[in-house]
Amino acid sequence: MNLTPERLIRIQEVVKRRQVGLTVILENVHDTHNIGAVMRSCDAVGIHEIFVLYSEPQLSEDRLTLGKRTSAGTRKWVDVHFFRDRQACFDAVHKDYPTVRCAMLSSEATSLYKLDLTQPTALLFGNERDGVTPESSALADGDFYIPMAGMVQSLNISVACAVSLFEAYRQRETVGYYQHNNPAPAEFRSNLLESYLSRQDISNFGKVISPKDEESPLK
Repeated sequence: MNLTPERLIRIQEVVKRRQVGLTVILENVHDTHNIGAVMRSCDAVGIHEIFVLYSEPQLSEDRLTLGKRTSAGTRKWVDVHFFRDRQACFDAVHKDYPTVRCAMLSSEATSLYKLDLTQPTALLFGNERDGVTPESSALADGDFYIPMAGMVQSLNISVACAVSLFEAYRQRETVGYYQHNNPAPAEFRSNLLESYLSRQDISNFGKVISPKDEESPLK
């Protein structure tokens, strides 16, 4: 794909608004359409990477290359860090996101709207049937819930993720993180711009990075 001046400006603007300190962990999410929808929401709020944990043996890394229609091309712009080992996943997340909040309706859960999502945070979501596993919940720094007024007290995982991320967007927009106050380092932006420019070929999707791979050049 030829890089037009208009396209370059668009990519540069996206890079300026990319957020450090905000990401998503998906644990054992089965539905490829949900994975794609989550990635669209992540791209929309400026997230450049997510973490996917598959601890269930029947789940394969191939799922992350499916659902092209639902992700609507955002897989080119959102990198995926893939793990099978739970502790390794959390260790990797904690390098840049010291706080992990688990989407779970528990007795000690905090309302989404009371979280400070301007601070470096990873939001952990479980699968469509069982939610977050007890083992992963135990590694998180607390649970949160989305307040609801209806008879049903649950949302589809992709919807719950979108609601949560746009609350983070609201908070970060208020403090200027999408404008002059963006805390992303200059080196991060430079590396990200270089990486995005290399993805102009429509066949060059965003990376799926597993522990056996070389470390992401954005780190």
